[in-house]
Amino acid sequence: EALSEMLKEYGVPEGVTTRRYPVELAGLKARLYKDLEHGFDTVLHLGQSPGASSIHLESIAVNIAGVTYNEGRLWGPLVEGGPTAYQTTLPLDSIRRELLEERIPASITYHAGTYLCNAVFYLTQHWHQVRQRPCQVGFTHFPLMTQQVVEHGREMPSLTKQELAKAIAIQLNVIRNNASSHATVIA
Repeated sequence: EALSEMLKEYGVPEGVTTRRYPVELAGLKARLYKDLEHGFDTVLHLGQSPGASSIHLESIAVNIAGVTYNEGRLWGPLVEGGPTAYQTTLPLDSIRRELLEERIPASITYHAGTYLCNAVFYLTQHWHQVRQRPCQVGFTHFPLMTQQVVEHGREMPSLTKQELAKAIAIQLNVIRNNASSHATVIA
């Protein structure tokens, strides 16, 4: 919803492709790998982290799965024999600084967990590494939207949909300003 709001408020930035992935590993992998064939310079994945009190700019994707896979649970590595972890090359310090200047709480965190958020982050980096295609890959976790907290009577931290939309626009802008060429981004 935050991405839709960003597109509505700020328009579709040139060179940005948006996708929504299934919340199931096999379907996610198939769609992700098909999309990555298009050759992006930067991939910024977005997800939600209930309980987070700020936007989390994830720095590391780990080769650990704890996800639903074909009606069961998969535990162990996402990629057998793959590297233990990948570190983002996105300018997290610059993104965080810009978000804070706009009074949007943000922090750099160490990894995206062991569920699908981490899986899409790791698999995207591994896909590019194996093919030796340079690409900046990152993942951002958002707190719940205020609307979600109110509608479900939750007592959890939140940001408004407009704040989250602005945060996406800021991230895309920082990424573009730090890119050596016109970045093509999938968010």
